[in-house]
Amino acid sequence: MPTREGRPQLSTRFVQGALLLAGAGAVVVLLGVLGTAADAIGLGAIVLGTVLTAPIGRREGNGWWSLLAAGALLSVLGALVALATESVGGLIALLGGIVVITGAAFGFPARR
Repeated sequence: MPTREGRPQLSTRFVQGALLLAGAGAVVVLLGVLGTAADAIGLGAIVLGTVLTAPIGRREGNGWWSLLAAGALLSVLGALVALATESVGGLIALLGGIVVITGAAFGFPARR
């Protein structure tokens, strides 16, 4: 169902699920104890959760989505840099994960 601005409106449960997906992916990447495959899945979960929440997050007054998107970008950048320099890439991914969790926490809708 579109809003007055013509943008699609997502259900609260959908947004909660997408933010939980991004947050869980960030936790997996931050812990880093489950192996490379789990880290890749966690990174995919971060990106997917960010993309799924984009329609609602781009509305005015939703600064949490900017945090979520910046954290996702830092996480992907950290993974790429880690291919060349593991310590620097790990630090960038760590910062990205923290920003993703912060954005997901601020954006998590409690009730409608």
